[in-house]
Amino acid sequence: MIIEKTKESPLNKIKEKVQIVTHGDRSTFIVGPINLPVQLDGETVFFKWYSWLDVQMIEGVQAEDQVEELIKSLPQANLANNQQSSVLVYGDFEHAEDALIRMHSICHTGDIFGSKRCDCGFQLKQSMKMISEHGAGALFYLANHEGRGIGLFSKALAYLLQEEGLDTVEANEHLGFVDDSRNYDEAIRVLKTLRQLPVTLITNNPNKLKALQSSGANVSGRIPLWGDISRYNKHYLETKMERAGHFRGGYPIE
Repeated sequence: MIIEKTKESPLNKIKEKVQIVTHGDRSTFIVGPINLPVQLDGETVFFKWYSWLDVQMIEGVQAEDQVEELIKSLPQANLANNQQSSVLVYGDFEHAEDALIRMHSICHTGDIFGSKRCDCGFQLKQSMKMISEHGAGALFYLANHEGRGIGLFSKALAYLLQEEGLDTVEANEHLGFVDDSRNYDEAIRVLKTLRQLPVTLITNNPNKLKALQSSGANVSGRIPLWGDISRYNKHYLETKMERAGHFRGGYPIE
């Protein structure tokens, strides 16, 4: 008698790499790790990549079936019209005694186009370099933080207002936004899932530090990240310090 072997569905294999973190009536689905070789300063550096999606829990579906139901719903979810965040993990992030993290807000103009109106592109690459040189860490890329939470289209309008003489804080406020509407709850939830040991935060922003500390995340310290300062972004950086309270350490005041 010939016994035919049933071929296992690839979906069953990838479901093993999806973690579910429930909070209230919602669930955060964390996908990964995924091997990601990254070109950094002329060398290939190997990171582990995770992405996550926070959604309403599917009523009437058992916990073990939530992932399968989510995958089935993706073609109708139209996720391409929305942004999803992710995290690059380097080294033994879960167990290393010391680890660096960066909560990096997406900046379409700086990260992708290399705009000199801000220092975001520099901070993105420099923090990845700092993490890889340190030996363990994670860079959280927060996709719903464009323009300190106002979105790309609104940021374009804010840029026009800045060209009329307003600073970055005033421009956001003139459009009806608060200066900084970013939320770190999802990223902190993922951080706690990936690591329980202390982390050192790469930032000049006291609000990021406060958000992590007040959430109960195990933050042991902070490292500043200044650089790529030019005549194009000098006023922008000074506004961060004078209006948004960013730490001054490492910034040359002329």
